[in-house]
Amino acid sequence: MVKQLFLLLIFSITLANCQNSGNLKVLTDLPSSQKENSGLAIYGDNLWLIEDSGNKDEITQMNLKGEILKDLEVKNAKNKDWEDLAQDNSGNLYIGDFGNNSSDREDLVIYKLPNPEVEPGDKIDAEKIKFSYPNQLEIPSKKKDRHFDAEAFFHWGNSLYIITKNRARPYDGKTFVFKVPDTPGNYKADLVATWNTCNNQQKCSITSATISKDGSKIALISYGYLWLITNFTLDDFTQGDIEKIDLGYNGQLESVVFYDDNTLLLSDERSHGMGGNLYSFSLN
Repeated sequence: MVKQLFLLLIFSITLANCQNSGNLKVLTDLPSSQKENSGLAIYGDNLWLIEDSGNKDEITQMNLKGEILKDLEVKNAKNKDWEDLAQDNSGNLYIGDFGNNSSDREDLVIYKLPNPEVEPGDKIDAEKIKFSYPNQLEIPSKKKDRHFDAEAFFHWGNSLYIITKNRARPYDGKTFVFKVPDTPGNYKADLVATWNTCNNQQKCSITSATISKDGSKIALISYGYLWLITNFTLDDFTQGDIEKIDLGYNGQLESVVFYDDNTLLLSDERSHGMGGNLYSFSLN
């Protein structure tokens, strides 16, 4: 038994070193079917995952060991560019189909699904929350105005908060926060805030967001940084206390979710033989 534990410890240390995961703890590999994972949601100890553009119109249930439990086809939905997952306190799941690299889409939508944990079949219904941005003056935007891609959102109250990913050239670090209702319809989003994250294009563009169950903490990630926001109001959470944390890892981090109030789960895409893992990060 002692020998087995020693070998497991050596294996874990070796894996962590090979992955060069910085301040993140590697929990498990993601399944090969999730090499372009772009969103995480958690129900108990089960995770639900999506992939981004060009992949199947389905959500995947996985346990914390990285084992796939089931797939559900999402009816009345098309994966144009699924970029993040959010959930509400009633168990509804939201898919953000708002990837918009060139700021040229006129079909932005968030799909609202009932609780996938209780779905008995292999398909699940989706309702549509369609929206547009009030400050996008032309479609497509010029390169200097490409501020209307998004890969991050979360749910709180009766609203969905969308955080944009900056693709402007030259890069200016500007991020918009928008709000839309969580009920099906067609909306002009409300602009909540304009925020400059920082000026490093690789590490300052937001790729996922999550809020703790008690609503006291918001976490945003990029390819290397974590922004932890506390003591905020949702009128403009960017005016709260913001701590920027260097994760010591520069992989293609695409997803984050609160496991509990002090622990985050994160995932990254598999690229060039690296990544494709589920990680944890302790806020303590």
